Amino acid sequence: MVGTPPELERGTGVPAHVQIERWLLASIAGGELAPGDRLPGERELAGRLGVSRMTLRQALATLERDGLLQRVPGRSGGAFVAEPRIDCDLTGLAGFTEQMRRAHLRAEARVLTAATVPAPAAAAGALGVAPGAPVHEVARVRSAGRSPVALERSWFPDLPGLLGQDLTGSLYALLATRYDLEPRTAVERLDPVIARPAEAAELGIEPGAPLMLIERTAYAGDGTPVEYALDLFRPDRVRISVRSGVTGPGAP
Repeated sequence: MVGTPPELERGTGVPAHVQIERWLLASIAGGELAPGDRLPGERELAGRLGVSRMTLRQALATLERDGLLQRVPGRSGGAFVAEPRIDCDLTGLAGFTEQMRRAHLRAEARVLTAATVPAPAAAAGALGVAPGAPVHEVARVRSAGRSPVALERSWFPDLPGLLGQDLTGSLYALLATRYDLEPRTAVERLDPVIARPAEAAELGIEPGAPLMLIERTAYAGDGTPVEYALDLFRPDRVRISVRSGVTGPGAP
């Protein structure tokens, strides 16, 4: 529950909505407001702060834009503290499990599909096999702190016994330890897309919500392609980053 509202300072040059934003930010950072907590209704909160509902809405809109609040319409809705976004760095080839470990979160996986299928054209081209050749398809919902954040769909070469393994952990670790095919490099492409109904249902979001698609082909150290993947991430829960640098004569 949100603490006692501050006395807003007048004549300081700091607008009231900015002071409200700073107060709510401090309440979230200090743990007074936790993810999932619901703020008091607009009428009540504006009255406690001594401001108009328009001023309050301006503050809430800024925090929603920055991903700190989620506003849900309807009689049972309101403004809720959002789950913090997770930073995923694509610079190194770290799988989801490793990315969550770096964020001090427990990675979980729910397997949707695990089957040997004829290779679709895109997967066949990426894996260097003939279209229709047998490949292993694995689709999983990935969660962090019990909240679904990604829908992964991967195709692997026809490796013996792969589908009989535990597929709820790191598949990259499985490739490395059982098949000596540790992914070492990858080509990844990012595209913004919208959630189709089936994808939205698995990720707990509304159809048409924005998603970030990462198309990836991963390679072992000798250049053998070991995975073709289409991963869908919730941008409200995951922030994708890539580090870059300058090498050669132009480097500072």
